[in-house]
Amino acid sequence: MTKTSLRWFIPLAFLASTQAQAELQAPDISLTLDAYHKSDSTALGGRVEGWGLSHTELGISQQFGSFARGKFTAVAESNKEETDFSIEEAYLQSLALPAGLTVRGGRFLADIGYLNGQHPHADSFTERPLLYRAFLGGHYYDDGLGLSMVMPTDLYWRISAEAFKGDELGEFEADPTIGTWALSTTVGGDLSATQSWQAGFSYLRNRMLAEGEEEHGHDHADEHAGHSHGAEYTGKHLYLADLVWKWAPKGNNRDQQLTLSAEYARVNDLNEYASGDDYHEGWYGSAVYRFAPQWSAGVRHGRVDLKLGHGDHFHDGALEETVAMLAWSPSHSQTVRVQYSHQDAVEDWHGTFAGADNAVTLQYIISFGAHDAHTF
Repeated sequence: MTKTSLRWFIPLAFLASTQAQAELQAPDISLTLDAYHKSDSTALGGRVEGWGLSHTELGISQQFGSFARGKFTAVAESNKEETDFSIEEAYLQSLALPAGLTVRGGRFLADIGYLNGQHPHADSFTERPLLYRAFLGGHYYDDGLGLSMVMPTDLYWRISAEAFKGDELGEFEADPTIGTWALSTTVGGDLSATQSWQAGFSYLRNRMLAEGEEEHGHDHADEHAGHSHGAEYTGKHLYLADLVWKWAPKGNNRDQQLTLSAEYARVNDLNEYASGDDYHEGWYGSAVYRFAPQWSAGVRHGRVDLKLGHGDHFHDGALEETVAMLAWSPSHSQTVRVQYSHQDAVEDWHGTFAGADNAVTLQYIISFGAHDAHTF
């Protein structure tokens, strides 16, 4: 076993050492298959043209009495161009700390933004929004330590702080002990028996950029197609804001539910030549309506405006994406989804977004075994 692999499994080894002191329960094992066919590849990563598997995951979790919970998630992605295997989660999380505190250590999804902490198979669309694919490589996970706290207020209020190695955010020259750290806060509540809301703000500090190192963001039309290999466009500071509103007629969200969500991101301090006016930003808004227990439809529109580094100056780049989807879920563990995606390279310096295209994607998700409940 390599040194890196050993680090991933340290939390699980620690879990095993507590067996004599805590009442063990049988582990929960799950397998989620995400198969698809896409008519054409599109810009900024995501699924590629043809048949493939995207984010197919094997998960094992176990609760150790009232002390802690451990989770391990292995992910496979495969298409006509490449096959990847990765360890996305291997962590230990406390369950019995006072004052609403939770400590998590190992490898886990960063608690930033609305979507990043969720597994992609729980999404309402076949691919993450442009801002996630550009600034977080689809979703950002890493080796680190996190602390969160649910505040003792009538309104739901949660705050968290996390520190990571930083290796999984991208390829950088610097190698600090703490490569990234993040702060986030989320508030939410019920407006009535049929309406609920949630809002959040997150900050990610990237300490992996060495002095003089340029941000990513040259022509990636064909590089690493189909998988998440770190952020395409980076800076020292990433800010994320999100807002979600849900409405369920008669309060029964299993039969009908409308979900409106939006996020905004800004990345600044791109490199040593960047001024205050040189920053990346992105946003999206989406609406998903479950109009029957087994059927849902949704639309999403988003855009990223980028500063493309070229020596000591920048060129503008902008990409817009509009998607529409229809999904059928014959059971809780199965979903068949068809999605149409349209991309428009609004500003395209030297063919940065040469891969922008229209595409139709057919997706089939099936889960076996127990798996975590989806978040708000």
